[in-house]
Amino acid sequence: MFQPNIFDADHHHMLDMAPNSPENEFGKIIREDDFEARSGAETTLEAPSGEDQDPNQRSKRKRYHRHTQSQIQEMEAFFKECPHPDDKQRKELSRHLGLEPLQVKFWFQNKRTQMKAQHERHENAILKAENEKLRAENTRFKEALGNASCPNCGGPAALGEMSFDEQHLRIENVRLREEIDRLSGIAAKYVGKPLSSYSQLSTHVPSRSLDLGAGNFGAQSGFVGEMYGGSNDLLRSISGPTEADKPLIVELAVAAMEELIRMAQGGEPLWVSCDNSAEILNEEEYLRTFPRGIGPKPLGLKSEASRESVVVIMNHMNLVEILMDVKRWSSVFCGIVSRAMTLDVLSTGVAGNYNGALQVMTAEFQVPSPLFPTRENYFVRYCKQHVDGTWAVVDVSLDNLRPGMISRSRRRPSGCLIQELPNGYSKVVWVEHVEVDDRAVQSMYRPLLNSGLAFGAKRWVATLDRQCERLASSMASNIPAGDLCVITSTEGRKSMLKLAERMVMSFCTGVGASTAHAWTTLSATGSDDVRVMTRKSMDDPGRPPGIVLSAATSFWIPVPAKRIFDFLRDENSRREWDILSNGGLVQEMAHIANGRDPGNCVSLLRVNSANSSQSNMLILQESCTDSIGSYVIYAPVDIVAMNVVLSGGDPDYVALLPSGFAILPDGPGLNGGGIHEVGSCGSLLTVAFQILVDSVPSAKLSLGSVATVNSLIKCTVEKIKSALMCESS
Repeated sequence: MFQPNIFDADHHHMLDMAPNSPENEFGKIIREDDFEARSGAETTLEAPSGEDQDPNQRSKRKRYHRHTQSQIQEMEAFFKECPHPDDKQRKELSRHLGLEPLQVKFWFQNKRTQMKAQHERHENAILKAENEKLRAENTRFKEALGNASCPNCGGPAALGEMSFDEQHLRIENVRLREEIDRLSGIAAKYVGKPLSSYSQLSTHVPSRSLDLGAGNFGAQSGFVGEMYGGSNDLLRSISGPTEADKPLIVELAVAAMEELIRMAQGGEPLWVSCDNSAEILNEEEYLRTFPRGIGPKPLGLKSEASRESVVVIMNHMNLVEILMDVKRWSSVFCGIVSRAMTLDVLSTGVAGNYNGALQVMTAEFQVPSPLFPTRENYFVRYCKQHVDGTWAVVDVSLDNLRPGMISRSRRRPSGCLIQELPNGYSKVVWVEHVEVDDRAVQSMYRPLLNSGLAFGAKRWVATLDRQCERLASSMASNIPAGDLCVITSTEGRKSMLKLAERMVMSFCTGVGASTAHAWTTLSATGSDDVRVMTRKSMDDPGRPPGIVLSAATSFWIPVPAKRIFDFLRDENSRREWDILSNGGLVQEMAHIANGRDPGNCVSLLRVNSANSSQSNMLILQESCTDSIGSYVIYAPVDIVAMNVVLSGGDPDYVALLPSGFAILPDGPGLNGGGIHEVGSCGSLLTVAFQILVDSVPSAKLSLGSVATVNSLIKCTVEKIKSALMCESS
């Protein structure tokens, strides 16, 4: 079987498929600069001062130990992850490096002192430069005022003749233009003023930016609002913010950013560690730490809070751009975000990036199952770069601005911190904190929901990590040829991956419980567990014209998720469940790996039908898996169109009707032994089909077509259960 290497040996930022020990990972991900290598090479073998120092040793001469370059690299790497190691960590590190625990302890003390000094010098330099600019501008204003004439008498105007408010506005105009990126300080100080007082400042703001720092929310027309993939009733009764709401939104966003930072960086007692390495938010400590927030929790809502971190193979700025572009954000997290829309852009950011960007949004979040209710949120998203270079993106609900709106879900400050690492990597700390009415969730999904795997931070970072690997593979070059490779160019490879990406997105938009897309849900289908929808396709080049039916159902099965994933993605076992293949032999023609897990790949399959009267058929398939769930998604493709794609042609004109499977664990990985019940390490399997039932869009849908689709999905479910249960028994 052909499985080309997706990684370019000439580029160290690509993934390493070989397993690495944690020690080797430290050296691979983190690399210190020359200054840090010189300053950290010597460690004083004597406690610097205080109670740790033995009084009898104070008169002795200090001894120094010069560490090796390898020791410095590993301690630098460890410092990036944990600047304050405890006794156990210091002992393990000293044993690994061949040093004494005291040597490790003093090295970390010296390093923290050095980093603090560097940070203070950097801040002092910035503040000094800003102060000099303000002084120069202030001097210029005084000189200009000295040459001005009085409008009443024509004589020279003294500074005292200008009102205090006018002086204040002129000086603060300069300060705002110089410190526009410090949105939190500006908003906290000036948002409380009437909007009219800011209109005098707007003349100095560049026209390209809806500049939040100037406070002129109303004067700039044309706030951007973009909608992707949703229907016209996406927002239902929700509209963009009013002029009176905008100062309140700014103030709320600034407070949410401060809360996110503390939630992401805080430890006990705010976050309490559990035996399974998970963290639980201490609700009492949270209310003491953040007494105001977005208000008390409404009756009937339940709190969900989680925090996870991950190192991903993507540049930090690319991550920020994905999160702030609603179309790319929806695409990367298509398994979680079923629809999203930007209602208003209050600030586009400054200096050509998203620092200070502020957007009012709405989104719907889903679990890949038609039986799991979706969650809708109306919120503001705020992006900021902090002094240490870390970027943060925070969401917080705006439900309080709509007193009459009843919400089943609202987001307390949630989002992520993004830290730049060497070689194109980034460290992401993700916080999810929501309040939700979950009473409509079926009992089958309760263990998944209560474990935090349905909507928690772990699902977000697992999806992000897998998608970053996929994007990295799409940019790989120097792919070695193989006997099964039919992709003759890099363009062909990218085109095939793009086609597979569209297939996955189309599957995800139709498999969940959202009804906001172009589908029409049919009633009286004969089954409460199978959701059947229909839509007419006419002018969309990416779909075949005619009437399309989509059917989806979910069920629990006492088989581990990995076993189901391996069974469904294996072409050798496809004949056991795939009615489409009609018992024919399935052969893999091409294989593109797009992640470190061998299950993450895009394949082109050929079905040699057992019926000689039928022509051979091609199937495009993508399988992907992470620590939370797995997908196996496929679609029949036209041979002629696929040849165009493999030659680097535009994949947007290839008609696709994706079908497939979404596989989730039924809980937090409990070991239930032989107990066959939900929560005993079984799986939640969703099966979905899209089928063209009539090639004429104007034709009427027959009940016979609905019955046929129902029978197809039920037959497939029985075949999968039979095959897997026999193997498990």
